[in-house]
Amino acid sequence: MVHLARSIALAVCLAVVAGGCARALDYPNRVVKLIVSYPAGGATDILARLIGQWLSERLGQQFIIDNRAGGGNNIGTEAAINSPPDGYTLFLVNPANTINATLYKKLPFNFIRDMAPVAGIIRNPNVMVVNPAVPAKTVAEFIAYAKANPGKINMASSGTGTSIHLSGELFKALTGIEMLHVPYRGSAPAVTDLLGGQVQVLFDNLPSAIQHIRSGTLRPLGVTTAARLDVLPDVPAIGEIVTGYEASGIFGLAAPKGTPKEIIDLLNKEVNAGLKDPAVKERLIELGGIPLPTTPEEFGKIIAEETEKWAKVVKFSGASVD
Repeated sequence: MVHLARSIALAVCLAVVAGGCARALDYPNRVVKLIVSYPAGGATDILARLIGQWLSERLGQQFIIDNRAGGGNNIGTEAAINSPPDGYTLFLVNPANTINATLYKKLPFNFIRDMAPVAGIIRNPNVMVVNPAVPAKTVAEFIAYAKANPGKINMASSGTGTSIHLSGELFKALTGIEMLHVPYRGSAPAVTDLLGGQVQVLFDNLPSAIQHIRSGTLRPLGVTTAARLDVLPDVPAIGEIVTGYEASGIFGLAAPKGTPKEIIDLLNKEVNAGLKDPAVKERLIELGGIPLPTTPEEFGKIIAEETEKWAKVVKFSGASVD
């Protein structure tokens, strides 16, 4: 009787596992929602729609974008975390997720603990640009100029705690120079005042800065990635002068913790296929991104590393939103 009971229990367990696998392998059989914690129309939203369209075509079901802006990115993140872990709600990971873990002291979630990494999509570089009136033409000259003029350089940003702000704070931490942080509500007004000379330097997102670089109205000193970029081959990486400097925003897909591994692996495979597709890859580069193909485990490691790095920079800067 004992052996019979064990056999029945084992059969039931195997049936449950098989049923779960069957449901996962049947995925998706209805609409999938991709939560984006920014408004429609911005670069993050455009990236999500590009990947969503690719997945729709590859998997035969519609991947719709659900914009949940507000709360410094936290409203959309919390909505995704609290969704059923069935693969029908995904989340577009963005730089704020690695920064907010330290910037906010009382978040109702832990992003690393509560979300399952699915796939990397891109790294988004910034570029250090100055008003042409600044005499420095290289990163080394800028450091020397800043040290000779302490407190006289205003560093603009798109807001406290953004990747643009913290790219500059990391530069300050590694060089020991003084710059006054001037936060704006977005990159566009920061660029306007940089062009007007009210501020002297900005570590801007590449897409919004590149037109001014090409027209000569802003001078690029260095890109924030570890290596030079194909779109700006003559602009050195800041890390060539400042040892250890690297600052780029990561974007990718995640799902609520507990989402079946079969679904995560399928989505990872299809996203990576998209990153190799010439048309998708070209569009990603146009958005200023560097394709970031990963396994789910590799993407999880990147998220953890970025969270640890930005925690140090946030603490150095003294930035806090609470």
